[in-house]
Amino acid sequence: MMVPPNYSTEFADRVALVTGAASGIGLAAARRLAAGGAALAIADIDEKGARAVADVFVAEGGRAVAVGVDVTDPVSVKEAVRTVLQEFGALHLAVNNAGIGGPVAPTHRYPQDEWRRVMATNLDGVFYSMRHELPAILASGGGAIVNMGSSCAVNGFAGVAGYAAAKHGVIGLTKTAALEYAARNIRVNAIVPGFIETPLLAGATPTERSHLIGLHPAGRLGTPEEVAEMAAFLLSERASFVTGGYHLVDGAYAAQ
Repeated sequence: MMVPPNYSTEFADRVALVTGAASGIGLAAARRLAAGGAALAIADIDEKGARAVADVFVAEGGRAVAVGVDVTDPVSVKEAVRTVLQEFGALHLAVNNAGIGGPVAPTHRYPQDEWRRVMATNLDGVFYSMRHELPAILASGGGAIVNMGSSCAVNGFAGVAGYAAAKHGVIGLTKTAALEYAARNIRVNAIVPGFIETPLLAGATPTERSHLIGLHPAGRLGTPEEVAEMAAFLLSERASFVTGGYHLVDGAYAAQ
C-alpha cells in the first residue's frame, strides 16, 4: 500500500520556478510549493511584486528569490533560468503560468498587433520557458513541468481568437515535450482551468461575472488555490506515471 505523502515536506529537496508568480494562479502555485518545502524562484515581469512575494516567503522561513522576467524575450527567459541555477544550484520543477487576456473582438476585427502580443506572451513564452528549463531540469536529474492552459485551450470561445489559439498551442507543446522527455525522467502536463478569480477578471462587470459563473455547472468561479492544488499534484511523485495530458479544473465547464 502506498504511504500517504507528508505534504509539508514533499518538495523539500526540489527547486521550482514559477512564472507569473506575483499574483493570481502563479502566486497560489508558488505558495503551495513553498508549503511543501520547495525552494522558489518567483518570476514575473512585475519584478517589484515578485520581490515582495519572495520577501514574505523568506520571512516565513522559506527559500525564495525574485526573478524579473519577460517571457516574450528568450534572452530574458534564459537569464531567469541562469539566475535560478546560480541561486540554488539546480532546477527540478516549473510552472509556466505567465499570461495575458488580450482584447475581445470578432476574428475579422481582432487587432493584428494584439494578436502578436497575446501569442508572444501566452504561446511563445511557454516555448521559450521550456526551451531553457528542460536542459536545466535534465542536468538536475529530472523533474516535472506544468504549463497553464485554459478552458479556451480545449473549447472555442467567441471573441478571443488570440487567447484561444495560443492556449490550444500550449496543449500541443505540452504533448510534444512529454513525448520527447518521458524516457528522460521529465514529466510535462498542462492544467485547463475554467474561469478563476484572478486579476484577469478584475475588470468584469456584474453582468459579465454572472455570465461567466453560468458557464460552470458547479455554479461558481474557481479559486487560484484549487488550480494550485492540481499543479502540486502534477509536480509531485504522486503523479509519477502522469505525463502528456491536460487536466481540467473547471467545475464541469468542458463536460457540457
